[in-house]
Formats: sequence, structure tokens, C-alpha cells
Amino acid sequence: MGTMKKFSTRLKSLPIGIAQALRIFNGLQEMPTYKVVNISRKSMIKMHVKPETSSIRPYVLCAVLRGIKFDEVTYNSFIDLQDKLHQNICRRRTLVAIGTHDLDTLHGPFTYEALPPSSINFVPLKQEKNFRADELMGFYKSDLKLKKFLHIIENSPVFPVIYDYKRTVLSLPPIINGAHSAITLKTKNVFIECTATDLTKAKIVLNTVVTTFSEYCERKFEIEPVEVIYSDGKSVVYPDLSFYNMEVPLSYITGAIGVPLEADEVTSLLNRMQLCAKQSVSGDCNSNITVSVPPTRNDVLHPCDVMEDVAIAYGYNNIKDITIAKGYNVSKGRAVSLKPLRLEEFSHLIRLEMAMCGFTEVLSFILCSLNDNFAMLNHEGDSSNAVIIENPRSSENETARTSLMPGILKTIGQNKAHPKPIKIFEVGDIVLLDESTDVGATNRRQLAALYCGATAGYEIIHGLVERIMLVIGLVPPDDNTTFYLKPSDDPEFVMGTQASIIYKGKRIGTSGIVHPEVLNKFDIPDPCAYFELSIQCFF
Repeated sequence: MGTMKKFSTRLKSLPIGIAQALRIFNGLQEMPTYKVVNISRKSMIKMHVKPETSSIRPYVLCAVLRGIKFDEVTYNSFIDLQDKLHQNICRRRTLVAIGTHDLDTLHGPFTYEALPPSSINFVPLKQEKNFRADELMGFYKSDLKLKKFLHIIENSPVFPVIYDYKRTVLSLPPIINGAHSAITLKTKNVFIECTATDLTKAKIVLNTVVTTFSEYCERKFEIEPVEVIYSDGKSVVYPDLSFYNMEVPLSYITGAIGVPLEADEVTSLLNRMQLCAKQSVSGDCNSNITVSVPPTRNDVLHPCDVMEDVAIAYGYNNIKDITIAKGYNVSKGRAVSLKPLRLEEFSHLIRLEMAMCGFTEVLSFILCSLNDNFAMLNHEGDSSNAVIIENPRSSENETARTSLMPGILKTIGQNKAHPKPIKIFEVGDIVLLDESTDVGATNRRQLAALYCGATAGYEIIHGLVERIMLVIGLVPPDDNTTFYLKPSDDPEFVMGTQASIIYKGKRIGTSGIVHPEVLNKFDIPDPCAYFELSIQCFF
């Protein structure tokens, strides 16, 4: 599981990316060597940048993939990769926008300009008629996918636009490409352009696209460069697929992980993680690992990233309890492990069981307002046990939550139009004052669930509590002494339809039908039943 997590951080979440990474990890494929085709600048495709673009989207980077072979799977992955990049590192196209085009329909050189929207006319992708750029802003207001990107440029006096030599519009970044150069299954040569406000992110995005799909070119892993020429005469050739080197002491890696690995073992593990590594010796005769970081591993920034890759490849579950070496005394010499803590493993099992019961997990913020945490739950003036932030940045960050209830009710309030019933749960920490700890407060792991429907559904919540207590194996069936429910009088619930959850004589949680006053405060029109209990008490 650790390995798959690492692949996703490298944007290898597509099927083809996962397959390639697994083949390399399992030794079934050599790590690719990406190559920028060696051609003279005179022969390169040119992109000329006009100075007006500096006011709206100053950078453009380009590359060409020649002889690419698309089928349904690779074509869909090509589109999906761009969508994933736009949502993540591109920050919904605000930092970078990707345009891909059928090069055989275009004529270079290209120009990147910024013009008044009324002077830009073209047929956008998936449309058949000509639009002015300002008309497109109104046209896409109702488009579920594109309307969220309009704000990036719609109030600007000029819009960025890319033309070819014949003044054919390639794209209106970051909104839409032109229909003329649309990619199809028959496309053989792909022109890629990335316009950006962040040059570093743009380089990462361009490298990700070209390295991922150069595997499907006629000459595998070869990318044709493009020269970008600015109005001041400066020119840059993209993409830059060079490696950079990093020296990491072997003692740092083995000390942090806590496993006495030899240098050749470390280099082998790093090679499986697509990092080129070899042993070297420093001037003081200490053994180092020289790591060459390829353009596909933009997540490797520091020796700790190299150490993490070694730990992942070695396998967290293979790391035994050890005493941290001198210099890495995180736990004051006590036995520690990189394995998940027992509480984390238990929390994971609880999540799986809740999901199998048909409930959907939500994650809410641990900081909230005093009003949400107390007054909205009919607990006004009951903040004696709460950790209150002295100088909060906003009213939403005044206190650490003392219950999971505010976050869950706010989630329902924001999703009340969702089809009923709504069944959600959360496993998360609350924070309470505790003078016995060094910091004066302690975290406690809680489980909470809510049912919202045409009826309150308290019988569902009641049954869920009993199910959870049964499957954790700490309460024998038909045992009415270790675990039972006892009537309670909490103000957030309706009187007579609520109960305390008792385990070994201690109250560990509450359940009941949520009070109508509380529901009204969170703008929830439907009845709800809720329970919350401490799962930390089982340790």
C-alpha cells in the first residue's frame, strides 16, 4: 500500500502509469531513458511570444510527440491525464493550462498573443459555429465543466490566444482549444503547449505529459523540442529532461528507517523506485548514495524523500520495532516502529466496517467556531473543557472541536438536496484540555455516524452501535453488562429518544434523535439520528 501511495504522488494514477511503475518495481522492465531529439535550432518549430502576454499569462512551453499511436485506451488516458493535472498541480488551470493539438492540421511558426476578446474569432472544440472570445464567456456560463474556469480571464481587457502561421486559433487558454486542431484517434503528431503563470509548475506539467506518452511514439521515449522566442530576443528550448544529482549519506537513510541496510541494497531499492542510484565515498570515508533524479520524479526534493522511497520499497510492514539510532532520537530511545500505530490500524478497520454497513465517510475540519461547537448544539456556555485559539485567523477557527457533531451536521446542511436517506460517518480526533499532558491538551479518537431521511431512523443508528460493538470483538454476544445503553438528557437530542453508551461502567458516547432546534440552526429540514463514541477507550 505504501508503494501505491507513492505512485499517486508522482501523478502515476492512470492505468498506464501504474502498470509501468509496477513493471519497473518488480524488475520486469528497465527504467526508461527519455531523450530530447538532437536537432538544430534552425529546424525546430518556433513559438513567438508577444510582450502583451506578460500582463495576463506570461509563460508558454511547448513540445512535440511524433509518430504517436492512439487507441481507445491510450486516447482516453491522454485526456484523463490532462484533466488530473488541471485539477491538481495546475490548480484548476490558474497556474498552468495544457493544450494538445494535431500538428498535421497546423502550420508553424506559432505565436502566443494577448488581444482584446472582441478581436478573437474561432470555432471552439466540439462546436460548429464561429464565436468571438467575449461571446464564449457567456456561452460557457452554463457549461458544467468550463464555467469554473471563466473567472481566470473573463474580467481581463485582453485574452491570451495562440495562433499558427495562417492565423488559425489553436487555443484560448485556459478555457478551450480550437476545433480545427482537435486530437483524434487518427492523430500521429501531437503539438503540446502549456501556458502558465508559474514557470516551475509549467515545466513539471510539460515533462509529465511528454514522458508519460512518449512510450507510445514510433521512436519510444523521444521528444521533439520547440524553441520559445520572446520579444526581447531571449529564447528557451523545451522540454528540459535533464537529471539532477543528490548526495545522501547512507547513515541518514539507515538511521531514519532503523534498518541496517547495505549500500548495494539501498541502491537496488531506489532503482526499483525509478531513481538512478549508486554508491560513492565522501572525503571523510563515509559511504554516500549518489542519486540521479529523473524528470519523472519531480516529488524528490530533499534527502528525506530519498529515505522515504527506500522505506517504501523495503516495505513498512517489514520494519521491526527498533530503537532509533543516535541523532534520530525521536522517541527518547524507546522502541518505535514505522508500522502503523495500533490505534490507526483499529481506526482503519472501523472505517471498513462502517462502509460495509452502507455509510459514506466524511472528513471535517478539526477547528471550528465557538458558536458551531456549543451554541448551535444547545450547549451554550459549556466551553470549560475546550481548547480555545487565542488569536484565530477567522471565526471559523476559534476552537478545536470537542465533538464530531458540528462537522457532520454542517455536511448535511450543505448537502440537504442530496437524495434521501443520507448515511454518513466520520472517524476523527477531538481535542480536550488535559493538565496531565505536556501541552495541556489531548487528542481523542472518536467515531460518529448520522442517518438523515424521511424518518429519524433511530433504530438504524441503534443497530449500528450494537453492530460496531459486536464486530470489534470486545463485547460478547448477549452481554448486557459490559456494554449497554442508558437513558440520558443531552440538550442536542430529543428528550426520551436518546441514550448514553456505557462500556465497562463508563460512558463512552451518546446516541439519539437530533433536536429540531439544532437541525434548524444547521438549516436541515429532515429528521436525523446520530451517535458518537470514543474508540480510544478500547486501548
